[in-house]
Amino acid sequence: MGKEDEMGDLTGATYLWLKERISTLPRDEGTFLTEAEVARLTGASRTPVRESLMRLESEGLVERIPKRGAFVPPLSDSEIRQVMRAREMIELWSVDQFLSAGRTEALDELDGILAEQEAATEDHKRFIDLDSDFHHAIVAASGNQVVAHFHGELRDRQVRMGLHAVKVSEYRTGMVLAEHRRIVDGLRRSDANHARTATSDHLARTLHVMLS
Repeated sequence: MGKEDEMGDLTGATYLWLKERISTLPRDEGTFLTEAEVARLTGASRTPVRESLMRLESEGLVERIPKRGAFVPPLSDSEIRQVMRAREMIELWSVDQFLSAGRTEALDELDGILAEQEAATEDHKRFIDLDSDFHHAIVAASGNQVVAHFHGELRDRQVRMGLHAVKVSEYRTGMVLAEHRRIVDGLRRSDANHARTATSDHLARTLHVMLS
């Protein structure tokens, strides 16, 4: 492996480590990440750390402040509402595309994710990762790669918000599973009104818990 390839691998690994760290922060908590600290914790040199932080800044996940480091801001109520509104627009459109294109092969994938999610109710991070997988599978089934890419870029904020939601409500995991099953039921029956309503209701309940 060449030196450039090795550096690229280090940057990618550092980037993923930082994304994981950010996604598990409490939504109302901000923190500074310095190049020296991240390099120490990841075992990487300053160059891949700097490149990773620059990439995260371009994605809006950190704010680089001169002589202080990279600041991970708390998630404001306004940002949460905006992200959830964007999700609703994308996911309702995706439900329509899913049904109009007859993407029934994706139902097996959704059933599999639900089964995994049901087994992960005690592992909040795993549960929320699977929650993101569930919704993204519906969007991906729309067949529009641009829309799927944009939805994927919201994932890191969604994970952080979702972890807050399941932590503040001991009943939320069970409610999420029931709401997901309603969405799948509508898709399986090719009932657009049922699937759209189930999706909107699920996102509205999620938003309510996120803001609590």
